[in-house]
Amino acid sequence: MASQELQQIIKMIRDNMPEEEISIEEQRAGFEAQANLFPVAEDIQCDQLRVEQMPAEWVAAPGAGDDRVVLYLHGGGYVIGSINTHRELASRISRAAGARVLQIEYRLAPEHPYPAAVEDAVTAYRWLISEGVDPARITVAGDSAGGGLTVATLVALKERGEPSPGAAVCLSPWVDMEGIGESMTAKAEDDPIVQKKELLEMAKAYLGDADARTPLAAPLYADLSGLPPMLIQVGTTETLLDDSTRLAGRAREAGVDVTFEPWKDMIHVWHFFAMMLPEGQEAIERIGSFIKQHT
Repeated sequence: MASQELQQIIKMIRDNMPEEEISIEEQRAGFEAQANLFPVAEDIQCDQLRVEQMPAEWVAAPGAGDDRVVLYLHGGGYVIGSINTHRELASRISRAAGARVLQIEYRLAPEHPYPAAVEDAVTAYRWLISEGVDPARITVAGDSAGGGLTVATLVALKERGEPSPGAAVCLSPWVDMEGIGESMTAKAEDDPIVQKKELLEMAKAYLGDADARTPLAAPLYADLSGLPPMLIQVGTTETLLDDSTRLAGRAREAGVDVTFEPWKDMIHVWHFFAMMLPEGQEAIERIGSFIKQHT
């Protein structure tokens, strides 16, 4: 049975949903303001830097080794979100995995549509290697759109002949730009966060002139063979449940070592609420164990 805290979080989310459509600028500002509700623990070290002119930040918990690195790609439908909005989540992953986490400020749509986000993620990965990080000790990870971007980045690296990272982690990944999974409608009443109308608007902003089944934009349609071991976590009440289910199936068919974890009753990227949600921290601990095992 899900914790009592989950119901409180769902109520909080529903109570704070805008009644009318708001602009992307307002969505961005709202997400940034929400980050203030999730302060980072005092023992976390955060160091800002530039990665090939791209704003970035190292996030490290005490004991995080220099040799194990997580390249974290934040969610937000490719149009909102930032290092700031995901710093607390990154800090928990750092603590659980005993790894430094590199967050990047990849370019957002609609100002910078596909393939800008993919190019920025590839650039950050190449930069890590140029800094002497062993690819086998790197995990590429992300949530929601960042989960889809994680898979797209892995495919892009493979296509360009780059060395493979040691592992990948996808939290509630978005990999279908058309929203045609059955859960998109079947779970619509249960999911307090992701709905098809808004999802397709974000897809339109991100795709620009690209087709909705372009493999590096919608990695559900990419050749997934040769990708590293992959952990996929998704909540069973999510409209994006079928994105994860189909991704796991296609990856397994391609020979990828997939660990697929559907978490009963959990909502979209429930990890984000780990400060108050026991299941969020439990899932993050699982992520840490997976990263340690494969890197």
